[in-house]
Amino acid sequence: MDLNASSVEDYISKVPEDKRSAIIRLREIIRENIPKGFTETLNYGMIGYVVPHSIYPGGYHVDPKLPLPFINIAAQKNFIALYHHGVYANPDLLQWFKEEYAKLPLNKLDMGKSCIRFKNPEKIPFELIGTLVSKITVQDWIDLYESQLR
Repeated sequence: MDLNASSVEDYISKVPEDKRSAIIRLREIIRENIPKGFTETLNYGMIGYVVPHSIYPGGYHVDPKLPLPFINIAAQKNFIALYHHGVYANPDLLQWFKEEYAKLPLNKLDMGKSCIRFKNPEKIPFELIGTLVSKITVQDWIDLYESQLR
């Protein structure tokens, strides 16, 4: 779903009503729990949390003009997506997340490599997402990212 937004606030204002409150709450949870150093921005047409060039001047290897991405959230046509690059790059973190998710009385986990899909906005495990977000510092993410590039 391309919302053609110019800022995070503009993005939120364009999210369909049935998903807006969940996106707002997901954003709040991330902002409350993400370690210091990550910056909120609009990237790839989604709300993003990145390592800014001031901390990691090399940027993203695919396009060094872009900051190093870490987390994105988006309202898609049929779901809300949380893209967490740490679960893609760190098998231990992925395993932890799957085990913790399985303990919750929710639907089966719907997940791709880094994309966690929530088809029902009322069943997003916000507390678990907050814990997930807090588990990787900026330096941890840079180190993990660089180890994957080698």
